[in-house]
Amino acid sequence: MPFDPILIVELALLGLGSGFLAGLLGIGGGMLMVPFITFIVSGRGVAPDLAVKMAIATSMATIIFTSISSVRAHHRRGAVRWNLVKGLAPGIVLGSMVGSLGVFAVLKGSWLALFFAAFVSFSATQMFLDKKPAPTRQMPGVPGQLAAGGVIGFLSGLVGAGGGFVSVPFMTWCNVAIHHAVATSAALGFPIALANVLGYAISGQGVQDLPPYSFGYIWLPALGVIASCSVLTAPLGAKVAHKLPVKKLKRVFASILYLLAAYMLYKGLTTV
Repeated sequence: MPFDPILIVELALLGLGSGFLAGLLGIGGGMLMVPFITFIVSGRGVAPDLAVKMAIATSMATIIFTSISSVRAHHRRGAVRWNLVKGLAPGIVLGSMVGSLGVFAVLKGSWLALFFAAFVSFSATQMFLDKKPAPTRQMPGVPGQLAAGGVIGFLSGLVGAGGGFVSVPFMTWCNVAIHHAVATSAALGFPIALANVLGYAISGQGVQDLPPYSFGYIWLPALGVIASCSVLTAPLGAKVAHKLPVKKLKRVFASILYLLAAYMLYKGLTTV
């Protein structure tokens, strides 16, 4: 699969867009990257089933860099709830390893695409309806946060996203303000990405028909271009996030997720 100038431009634009969304919505950009990388890679000769897995793994790898840039911008505004990061991170690491090392390697790419579409649609619906949590509902204690982190990490490992599509609705459901939820989700993207990338690299060893310059399921050229561009726009997204009203921010989040879920549903159904 030649790494031509047009491909570099496509990946650069994807990196700029995903970086902005990472800062704006706390989703690590993965919800945007997975469908587009799937489209780009499958259009250049990689089998559809393998293309989905490579897109998920490469998307997650870029989140390591995007989350650092995004969380610095949110931290400067005092929006990150570091106490929640501390409570959720251990479970996230455990769940991520189970997802990326075990289940991910076994499932076909088409089923991962369908799973991606279903969970993203569910998360978008919760956000779009803007259901109000009970006034007395709070974040759970240490055991509850460990369990919640495990679920977030596991699901992230299967769909190649930074966890914002689960952690942001979960935290807002527990009466964490949306801007704090977005910022905290951005901080959680780093341990999610680190643990999952390790799993993808190990589980992808020995897989046949991977394109040149692949490290397990991770395609290094795409990682380099997307990561370099995404870190430029993540701080801009974080700046915009603190200026938008809560309801508009939720609706933007939901609308983008619906579009991406529809594409991955199509890919899953046509490659089963």
